[in-house]
Amino acid sequence: MRAPITLDLHLPNFNYPGIGPDQVFEKLVEITTVAEASGFSSISLMDHLHQIRGVGPPTNWMFEGSTMLAGLAAQTSKVTLGLMVGAVTYRNPALHAKITTTLDVISGGRAWHGVGAAWFEGEAHAYGFEFPPLSERFEQLEEAVQIARAMFTTERVTFAGNHFRVDGAFNNPKPVRGDIPIVIGGSGERKTLRMVAEYADGCNLFGDLQRCRHLLGVLDSHCERVGRDPSEITKTRMGVLVIARTHEQAMAKIAGVPEERRGFVLAGDVDEIAERGQAFVDIGIEGMTVSIPDVHDLETVELAGRALGPVFASAIM
Repeated sequence: MRAPITLDLHLPNFNYPGIGPDQVFEKLVEITTVAEASGFSSISLMDHLHQIRGVGPPTNWMFEGSTMLAGLAAQTSKVTLGLMVGAVTYRNPALHAKITTTLDVISGGRAWHGVGAAWFEGEAHAYGFEFPPLSERFEQLEEAVQIARAMFTTERVTFAGNHFRVDGAFNNPKPVRGDIPIVIGGSGERKTLRMVAEYADGCNLFGDLQRCRHLLGVLDSHCERVGRDPSEITKTRMGVLVIARTHEQAMAKIAGVPEERRGFVLAGDVDEIAERGQAFVDIGIEGMTVSIPDVHDLETVELAGRALGPVFASAIM
């Protein structure tokens, strides 16, 4: 079951001009319904509890991601939904699988299960979560994806690992499709992409064309070693999208993108963005996850869908 992501609208920010706490959910519904009508296949949220550097100050608004996705699922009909990606340190993995299954039922079978090794140490400490060394978090991640798959597909789950234990857990009702695609986020060549090859239905890479081409080759090598067909895995790339009706208007918007995020930016008018998207398709990227700094401007969301929706829809045909 490949991850059903062609063009994903990633929503990392919830502070919109003129929108108060009593209006923000309605605004998110507007954004997601316009995205759904404009060619986006998916909606994703971060799994953070404080705002992250590069997006805004830590005091900015942040929602628990799976809860908000459930609300959006009830207001949409086609887009798939998931965390990009869930922190393995924040939830018992069997509980996380149960949460995603609940989202799947609410959405009528549109959920995917995003998970990664976590990185925001300060946030973890603020909330009282343990934050072990990276090597241990990767061990936790490997156990978590095995537990999640078992929770999605088997009647009763028992698992005894070095970090997590499940003893006769039920996950009923089962997912609508009988399983839920697992997406592992990150570009680590030795551990992350090896786990993608062994366990995942989708990955989410970072980098420019050259970097992504290299990472796809690394993934292919891992797949060969474990006997996996790489075509079973949806390969997506994450970036920031700055788009406007004209090239000049798009370039003017870049000034509003924080310096540390500019290396991930695709910027231009509709035709330019479509051309740049096609360049990623040509090297084997099948889906694009984009955050849009001015996503509150619904025309910008529509332009993004018009530019990239057809490009990546054709990538999986």
